[in-house]
Amino acid sequence: MSMLRPGIVLLLLLTLITGGVYPLLTTLLGQWWFADRAAGSLIYQHDRLRGSRLIGQDFTQPGYFQGRPSATAETPYNPQASGGSNLAASNPELDKQIAARVAALRAANPNASPAVPVDLVTASASGLDYGISPEAAAWQIPRVAAARQLSAQTVARLVKAHTATPLIGFLGKPVVNVLALNLALDANKD
Repeated sequence: MSMLRPGIVLLLLLTLITGGVYPLLTTLLGQWWFADRAAGSLIYQHDRLRGSRLIGQDFTQPGYFQGRPSATAETPYNPQASGGSNLAASNPELDKQIAARVAALRAANPNASPAVPVDLVTASASGLDYGISPEAAAWQIPRVAAARQLSAQTVARLVKAHTATPLIGFLGKPVVNVLALNLALDANKD
C-alpha cells in the first residue's frame, strides 16, 4: 500500500494540473491576448450578426462572390458538422461532383474564362473555408459586376482591398475573405 500511495497522489496532482489548471490558464490567456479570435471573430453590421471572419457562408445570388464548395453534412457550411467529403482523387463520384460544379459555374459565369479555378470546384478538408484565391475572385468579377451594375474595375478594387497576403511570402498564399468582400460590396456606393 505504501508504494501505491505516491502513484495515486501523482495521478491526482497531474489530473488537476493537466485537466483543470492548464486548460483554464490557456483559455484565460487566449481570451486576453486574442479576444476577437477567442470570441469567434464575429462580424457585426448595424448591431446585427453577419457571420464569422473564419467560417465560410453559402452565397448563391449572382451579385455575390461564392466561396469554396462545402462538404459538411446535411446543409452547406454547417459549422457543427465540419468535415471534408473524404472522397479520394481516384473516386469516380468526386469526378462527377467536380464536373457538375464546373458546369454550374460556367453557366452562372458566361463571361468568365473557360478555365475554372480549382478552389471553386473542390471542397476543403473542413468544408468551411472562409476564403478563396485572388484568381478565383477575379474569375467571378464579370458576373458580380454585371449583377450589381458596377464597373469591373470597381469590383476588382474591392477584391484587391480584401486580399490578405501573408506577412512573410513563403508562409502561405494570398486569400480573399468572401464574407468581408460581399459585405463591402453591399456597402459600396459607386
